[in-house]
Amino acid sequence: MFILELTYTAPLAAVDEQLAAHVVWLDEQYEAGVFIASGRKNPRDGGVIIAVADDRARIEKLLATDPFTVAGVCEYRVTEFYATKTAPELAPYREQLPA
Repeated sequence: MFILELTYTAPLAAVDEQLAAHVVWLDEQYEAGVFIASGRKNPRDGGVIIAVADDRARIEKLLATDPFTVAGVCEYRVTEFYATKTAPELAPYREQLPA
């Protein structure tokens, strides 16, 4: 599982110009089953996405297609972790530690 933390690198006006396209991109990732939660940070200097994927390379390739990335208005920090414990509703996403 991955935590994707994005930080805006441009003024909010430039971010807002890309927001509609970014939301379409988010919706596509939810439909594909890659994203399970997302939202703005408070204060509004970026956002956070929780994602599932087989490997980091897939996530990094996907992030390169985000309209925010393409427009150069944000940078991503990718953190991979093992979700060994979850709320019951997230049980399908539980993982085992590697051997």
